[in-house]
Amino acid sequence: MTTIRIPTPLRPYTGSQPEVPVAGATVGDVLADLTGRHPALRPHLYTETGQLRAFVNIFLNDEDVRHLQGENTPVKDGDRLMIVPSIAGGAR
Repeated sequence: MTTIRIPTPLRPYTGSQPEVPVAGATVGDVLADLTGRHPALRPHLYTETGQLRAFVNIFLNDEDVRHLQGENTPVKDGDRLMIVPSIAGGAR
């Protein structure tokens, strides 16, 4: 089974779980499984039109999936995904 690491700010939407086992053949499939099990997480990852939000980075075994095949990137048992939200802002 594939495991996806949940960043601290998003853990309230996964029952405080730091990692969630997920099933699927592609990154898109495992994200669909994740948001199917934890629907409150979906608006934090996807736009209203179903696109992965621009500030949400998904890494598969330390590789940014945007540099692979995006949500069509295949996954296999034992793979680890991480959701890494971009952080912006600050004070002058």
